[in-house]
Amino acid sequence: MGSIDKYIFRTTLGSFAVVLVSLTGVIWITQALRGIDLMTSQGQTILTFLGITSLVIPALVLIIAPIALMIAISHTLNKLATDSEIIVMNAAGLSPYRLFRPFVYATCVVAAMVAFIAAYLAPDGMRRIKQWDADITADVLTNILQPGRFAQLEQNLTIRIRERKPGGLLAGVFIDDRRDPKERVSIIADHGTVLKNDSGSFLILEDGNLQRFETGKRDPALVAFGRYAFDMSKFNQSHDVALGIRERYLWELMYPDKNDPIYKQLPGQFRAELHDRFMSPIYPFVFATLTFAFLGTPRTTRQSRNFSIGSSILAVFGLRMAGFACSVMAVKSPLAPLVQYLMLLAAISTGLWVIVAGIVIEPPAALIETINNFNARLLRLFGRPATA
Repeated sequence: MGSIDKYIFRTTLGSFAVVLVSLTGVIWITQALRGIDLMTSQGQTILTFLGITSLVIPALVLIIAPIALMIAISHTLNKLATDSEIIVMNAAGLSPYRLFRPFVYATCVVAAMVAFIAAYLAPDGMRRIKQWDADITADVLTNILQPGRFAQLEQNLTIRIRERKPGGLLAGVFIDDRRDPKERVSIIADHGTVLKNDSGSFLILEDGNLQRFETGKRDPALVAFGRYAFDMSKFNQSHDVALGIRERYLWELMYPDKNDPIYKQLPGQFRAELHDRFMSPIYPFVFATLTFAFLGTPRTTRQSRNFSIGSSILAVFGLRMAGFACSVMAVKSPLAPLVQYLMLLAAISTGLWVIVAGIVIEPPAALIETINNFNARLLRLFGRPATA
């Protein structure tokens, strides 16, 4: 890789990283705000909240990365054109096809990253979210115990907490246990925390007292304690997490279990998801080729690039929308993925043909004349003389 290639390669990947982080961060924040009640109503810590919401980032990158690459290539080409570097390179004998090579290198890096995310990282994050959510849902102390309310976990067992504090601390704990017909136990503690280990789940109460009323005795037994463990193991619901299609790794989609009830019920969605994973690393090459085809040919600084930029955006947007439509149709039609593959191949072939032939994509002369006439009419309408 020569010095020019390294310069373009670094510039493109640097721009790609900035755009990717910016777009992903903005979209991630909008997604994370939906789960803010995880901390407020369910008493989870900020680390738990950030941990769960950040697991969705690989799935976001999977969609955003090709778009970020297109923006990065457009920025790099615009920078090279503004500084007249493309014209100098072309005058030195560097053809548009040769100039496209460092962009291909950068696209290969992005495609490899997208392939890894599609095959493993994104489904792994989604299944971790589902498992984590199931653990929180199965935790009775998270879902049933609400501040200020008396919760009856089972017949003759009532628990109340005054409030939840950061770090999973339960303040003002009251327990009324009458499950044993021979005695009644009332516990009041200043605060408590949940402890889970191999032995089970326990509510660790601190700084409180325990009153035991035994049948046949007049006075209760009162015990003050600094630390007391109340067994909550029986209230932890056992649960099996059923993995959806998006939570499956690539090899699980390629070779699904024939006895899988989800596969038996939704084979078309397995097919659509599998081809989406296969096509994810192809989209960066398609977007890079189309963007360079519109913007990579040498132009003077007097030639406007607005039409080419707008055309590249419309081409990429239209192609991606058509891809989404084919993905939806692939659920019912096995031919839809084939149409999508042919569409991507046609886009790459057309873009390469434009690049190799050195074709400059410009708006038709009639369109330019129409726009100029329209601008002249606007100037006359507002009382300003039109200049030639």
